[in-house]
Amino acid sequence: MKLIIIDTACANLASLKFCLDRLGFDAKISRDLKDLENADKLFLPGVGTAAKAMSNLESFNLTNFIKNTKKPLLGICLGMQILGDFSEELDQETLGIIPFKTQKFELPKEYSLPHMGWNEVASSHPLFKGLNGAYFYFVHSYHVALNDYTIATSDYGVKFSASLAKDNFYGVQFHPERSGEAGEILISNFIKDIA
Repeated sequence: MKLIIIDTACANLASLKFCLDRLGFDAKISRDLKDLENADKLFLPGVGTAAKAMSNLESFNLTNFIKNTKKPLLGICLGMQILGDFSEELDQETLGIIPFKTQKFELPKEYSLPHMGWNEVASSHPLFKGLNGAYFYFVHSYHVALNDYTIATSDYGVKFSASLAKDNFYGVQFHPERSGEAGEILISNFIKDIA
């Protein structure tokens, strides 16, 4: 199975690659369109701002491919957020694959930003097989509100989308590659069980 981690030039690609290697999966980091076209599964990680991620994807001529691919794709953290229509962070239009807006948390005073740490995630979706109630590692200041495409929820002063899915596109707000055994199970579920 060919697994490609899309090189957005704004992500900790090595930690995801290391996680996949540790699980026995051979993955390649690439922004080469031929590699992406020949992949069986795609990962879209991201750290930083939506504006930088979108600028990089456009300069690498990858936005049209990502929007139109029929291959299973897992967006991670910022990679999930840019699957939507718009991010309030620097008022950035994003890929428009799943209809949602990424917005800054408005939280009670006792909560600080960024949301950084372990939170419980609730889901009965096949991506989360064996994981309902598991804890995952989050680092973010922006979130996606609950919507028709939410497949997993978490709570940090407000309930938010921990994961989304539409057709062959999946996204997780947390970092599975930094979430220990639960993250490894989720990645394995995506690779083995999601068609």
